[in-house]
Amino acid sequence: MDQTKFVELLQSIQIPDTEKVKAATSELRKNYYPHPQSLLWLLMILTSHDSPQVRQQAAVEALRLVPKHWSVLPEEQKPAIREKLLQSTLNEQTALVRHASARVISSIAAIDLEDGEWATLPGFLLQASTSKQVSHREVGVYILFTLLEAAGDGFVDKLPKLFELFGTTIRDPESQEVRISTMLALSRIAMLIEPEEDPQSLASFREALPAMVAVLKHAVDEGDEDRTMQAFEVFQTLLGCESALLANHFKDLVQFMIELSVEKSIAEESRTQALSFLMQCVKYRRMKVQGSKGMGEQLTIKSMQIAAEMDEDDEDEDDVTPSRSALGLLDLLASSLPPRQVIVPLLDALPQYVNSENSSLRKAGILALGMCVEGAPDFIATQLTGILPMVLGLLNDSDIKVRQAALHGVSRLADDLAEDMCKEHAQLIPALLKNLDSASVAANNEAEQKRNIEIMVGACTALDSLLEGMDKDLSTKYAADLVPRLGRLFGHPDFKVKAGAAGAMGSLAGVAESGFLPYFDQTMKALSEYVTLKASDEELDLRGTVCDAMGSMASAVGPVAFQPYVAPLMQASEEALHLGHPRLRETSYIFWSTMAKVYEEEFTPFLDGVVKGLAECLEQEESETEVELGEEASDLLGKEVVIAGKKVKVTSASDEPSDLDDMEDDGDDDDWDDLTAVTAVALEKEIAVEVLGDILSHTRQKFLPYLEKTVEATMTLVEHSYEGVRKSAISTLWRAYACLWALMEDHTGTKWQPGIPLQQQPTQELLKLGEVVATATMSVWGDEVDRTVVTDINRNIASTLKLCGPAILTHENMLEQVTTILGAIVTRSHPCQLDLGDEIDGEEVEESSEYDWVVIDTALDVVIGLSAALGPQFGEIWKVFEKPVMKAASSNENYERSTAVGVIAECTQNMGAAITPYTESTLKMILRRLSDEDMETKSNAAYAAGLLVTHSTNGAAYLPSYNTILSKLEPMLHTEVARSLDNAAGCVSRMIMAHPDKVPINDVLPVLVGLLPLKEDYEENKPIYECIVGLYQQGNNSIRELTPQLIPVFAKVLGEPSEQLEDETRAQVIETVKYLAKQQPSLIHSHAVLVNAVQG
Repeated sequence: MDQTKFVELLQSIQIPDTEKVKAATSELRKNYYPHPQSLLWLLMILTSHDSPQVRQQAAVEALRLVPKHWSVLPEEQKPAIREKLLQSTLNEQTALVRHASARVISSIAAIDLEDGEWATLPGFLLQASTSKQVSHREVGVYILFTLLEAAGDGFVDKLPKLFELFGTTIRDPESQEVRISTMLALSRIAMLIEPEEDPQSLASFREALPAMVAVLKHAVDEGDEDRTMQAFEVFQTLLGCESALLANHFKDLVQFMIELSVEKSIAEESRTQALSFLMQCVKYRRMKVQGSKGMGEQLTIKSMQIAAEMDEDDEDEDDVTPSRSALGLLDLLASSLPPRQVIVPLLDALPQYVNSENSSLRKAGILALGMCVEGAPDFIATQLTGILPMVLGLLNDSDIKVRQAALHGVSRLADDLAEDMCKEHAQLIPALLKNLDSASVAANNEAEQKRNIEIMVGACTALDSLLEGMDKDLSTKYAADLVPRLGRLFGHPDFKVKAGAAGAMGSLAGVAESGFLPYFDQTMKALSEYVTLKASDEELDLRGTVCDAMGSMASAVGPVAFQPYVAPLMQASEEALHLGHPRLRETSYIFWSTMAKVYEEEFTPFLDGVVKGLAECLEQEESETEVELGEEASDLLGKEVVIAGKKVKVTSASDEPSDLDDMEDDGDDDDWDDLTAVTAVALEKEIAVEVLGDILSHTRQKFLPYLEKTVEATMTLVEHSYEGVRKSAISTLWRAYACLWALMEDHTGTKWQPGIPLQQQPTQELLKLGEVVATATMSVWGDEVDRTVVTDINRNIASTLKLCGPAILTHENMLEQVTTILGAIVTRSHPCQLDLGDEIDGEEVEESSEYDWVVIDTALDVVIGLSAALGPQFGEIWKVFEKPVMKAASSNENYERSTAVGVIAECTQNMGAAITPYTESTLKMILRRLSDEDMETKSNAAYAAGLLVTHSTNGAAYLPSYNTILSKLEPMLHTEVARSLDNAAGCVSRMIMAHPDKVPINDVLPVLVGLLPLKEDYEENKPIYECIVGLYQQGNNSIRELTPQLIPVFAKVLGEPSEQLEDETRAQVIETVKYLAKQQPSLIHSHAVLVNAVQG
């Protein structure tokens, strides 16, 4: 090898000539870098070359080669190299070269120190870090930081000395660089500390924290953007370390970040970084935030204040600004903390915002409300009476920007509360149409036209969301007004307006169902031209929205009316897979799902192509794509570009090397699992695997030829790094199992029976699939940290247990594992319910966010599923759940109490007499809840009371309370709330059947019959009519006297809707009618339904 040529090649890399750079790089990699001598030459260049650019390049290349070649260099040369490196780095004047050289030193030291070499290095670094010369201190501390980064584990036994040193350097009086480097070093030390094993290091770190905050504050005050970013990154890193490190200072640190975020005099970047830190606190330390008095409320109020700063220049959704970050923080707060800490203070403050003379405050108020709906829909639903007048006022605001924000707010509210919002349709729809019409006029200038477009899009989006909550009759009534307006917008020149109108039309069709038929063909013809667009991203976006809308129309009008459009749309959807547009591919998958739902087994002709397309999606690679960008891409430096569906940040030559060809892998990828970026391909796979579940569920028998391959492909995604893919994959496996089970039952004609051992043996295919599903689920469920994944697994297991029975539980240890995981969830100790890195602590959590409660709610549904699958055998397992469920039944939150009482009722129903040992504790809870302030809880308690007296054999425990129960039920029998009335009536009927001698039947029956027929909870018809039939059979005089009142009731329940009565109950009622008709034929003559029943 020629050393002179080597230097020339290295220098030529600095020339702004892409071809020369590529040629030089290629020759260096091919002819020089494979040889150890190249590392020696690079180190020589790094320590002696005149050009800082060449020294920088030499450092970057040397850093790549040290792991490969340092160990094989002659030992006698290494001492001189080390000494030369240290001295040249100390004397280096260029910061970038100095830092790159420090990293080379650390890379060598990581190897040497492990081998017992370079014993003089620690002393040298200590001397440099405490030198009187500032530049030496900067080098010494920075090398220590990079060394801790490269080989931190080797310093665990040296932490006391490091803390002693850093306690001084963090307060360096002359150099901000020394202070920042110390902070970076401390963040690396934080990763090494095990608080329980090393309390001294924990105390030392906590002692250093105030000084670290001071360093950040100084950087912010000085406007030093680079060092401010580094300091913020340190605190972000600390949130991922052991929580004990920040525990003592957590509240003060959050307060400091709040103060930074609201300070308008500092740089916006610093404020957004402070808000980002607060968001991470809420996400990863939510229990700590929730437990800190007043913190949630303060974060909410301050976020609203910052949101009010939004101006016209701040309205690009892609811009990261304090106001947009504050809205993001509100979103996270609402989904992470209990409503009392977020929604209540927001609603308290809302009137002063929406009634302000300042339009920015009015706008911020509605935007803030909109951001919080998704996180707490149930609570906000209870407050809509006070919220909607404010929303309507803002929809009619004099300021167009406020109206635009109000449209956005309506859309957000209706996304989660469509049915509740639609109760005010008579005011909301005209207000939305008024905005739409006002923006449809010609504009005087470009700015006005832009605003008009935003209003039109906003109005369409709001209509899209709101219509989802309408019933068929109401939406059909509005169709005459809406269809012409939306149809005209299909021809608007702006693509977003077209898309908004198409989306709203799709929603209208979806709810109007057959009521949309008069408008169907004309709408399809008007939209058809957009199904084949492909000239630009805008056209492809519109194409996707139109296909979604057409899918909704297919569901509305049914298979016959939609048939002419199926083939061309399926062809267009297949073409869309090859247009390089991830969103459009997802649209195709969703369209296929819709077609399978509409056509079911008639979708079979398309299965080959559809399954092939979905399988190809699941087989896509998600690995990083290596690219080399030349000088012409310099304008992309620091920006993100999408390459092969993945976001990649383009870095400059001064950054650390990204191409590590032929370099050794450190194998330490596990640490980065939680930080894996969500790729466009991953998002696409999430949709594709979910659609496979839809298709197999609806095509059933016809999908069997594809089932095995589908399960194999889905299994590869169960432990995917993206939670959306994990969730959809596991869901599809459970749906496959349920589908195969249903096919087996259809074939055998027998239904599963509760209990183990099984009374109906599954087929071998089902046993094999069950084992796969159980194994896949248990590999994720117990350790999963994402709440949505756990929630979805809960839902799938619950529904499968109710549909397919106990067979899935017979797989190895499945029942035990399910019980253990459910026990963790209902006691709030599952990993998805804890702060990052924390074990469950001794503090009891008294409140939940609605998101957190959904995890528990769905787990309780699995408990019900277990009781259904096991029957009386569940009595033993109830021991695990009784205490936490009873605790939830005494919660301060209405929805927690009502859910828990409902669970107790359902489990009592399913386990039957096995409830007997729990009679006293269950009765005590029921009696309390029958007087509950919440009507839903009271209703469930009535339901539970009836089931307890029906199934428990311990009459001695509950009979003394019979009169108490009846007295508590009496007011419910006169309520206007249908469900409460129905449950109370059902309870009374069960009590009569269980112990007729303990109920004053003569007094109760007239009231009970006067409530019939039931309007809402048809499940309660079973005990009511069984009770009535039984009394007739017993010859009870009171029921005979009420026959004239019961005849029209019988006529109604034997008529439509047919689901009023189960088949067995219907047969009993018919027999009773026949008996009465024999006694008095004239009673039924005026009721055709009864005549037909008697004759049939």
